Amino acid sequence: MGIETTGSAAPAEVAVAGALELGGGHVTGALIDTGSLRIVDGSRQRRPIDSDTSGDSVIVALAAVGARIAAQTVDIGPNGVGTWGLAVPGPFDYDRGVAWFDGVGKFASLYGVDVRATLAERLGVPADRVRFTNDADAFLLGALSGGSIAGHSRCMALTLGTGVGCSFAVDGRLVPEAENVIPGGRPHVLFYGGRPLEDVVSTRAIVAAYRAATGRSVDGVKEVAERARRDESAARSALDDAMVSLGRTMRPFLESFGATAVVVGGSISRSWDVIEPSLRRGLGYEEAPPLLVYEPDTEGCALAGAVAGAFASEEGGA
Repeated sequence: MGIETTGSAAPAEVAVAGALELGGGHVTGALIDTGSLRIVDGSRQRRPIDSDTSGDSVIVALAAVGARIAAQTVDIGPNGVGTWGLAVPGPFDYDRGVAWFDGVGKFASLYGVDVRATLAERLGVPADRVRFTNDADAFLLGALSGGSIAGHSRCMALTLGTGVGCSFAVDGRLVPEAENVIPGGRPHVLFYGGRPLEDVVSTRAIVAAYRAATGRSVDGVKEVAERARRDESAARSALDDAMVSLGRTMRPFLESFGATAVVVGGSISRSWDVIEPSLRRGLGYEEAPPLLVYEPDTEGCALAGAVAGAFASEEGGA
């Protein structure tokens, strides 16, 4: 989608910001050209983490990736990294930089931790230069800046992985949480068939559904998708049921919002060839649908969007 800069090196004296993305099993970081909101070529770094590890280990991983990308500024310009934008999942206090992960199957050890203050100290920057954006919001901002849904005025993002994330934007600006068509602005508060949505649609839910049907354990959704491609009925049912449930849950909100484009990312979406038909069926997008786009570089979009979100919050005085 063109989120990476072209060429073998960044232009001399380019103004950059640092971006970090905290995923369910990784930390990714990169330098972002603040003029174009593109990743500086060759600057992307990635480090695996265990979401059940200690809170300090998560902060160490974020700081280590940050240090590696900041070290690259010596070849770019004299000012280094002045602003850091982070894309992180919720529950999280994005204004204060405090984690409230509870009951979401990841990062429970960070509950109540002032991530902003702790990370800023390790990065050696003032705390007010470290800003946070919800990961789905960051993904949507990045997709909008990169062009995969350019020209659409009412856009929605869905991120599918360890949980479900979503975000809405009108004319390139995020819809404030208080005005969101979904209660509380986040899909983890939704239910389907009397169960929390993320107990139906998530990596753990799909793996559990497959195990319940077959008695066999699998490594993740990727393996379930591979079995579905071989026409294994239990694998196909596990994915179809999850995607139809997701589509039916989100459909009334999309209709209320009047979405003209929906962009989908996250680790589950990498099996797009398998999940797209059932997601379309659940959404009712089989005839005359809004644009439904798979974005393969979820992390790249989230990194660019984290910096866009950081500057937006700066302008808003957050």
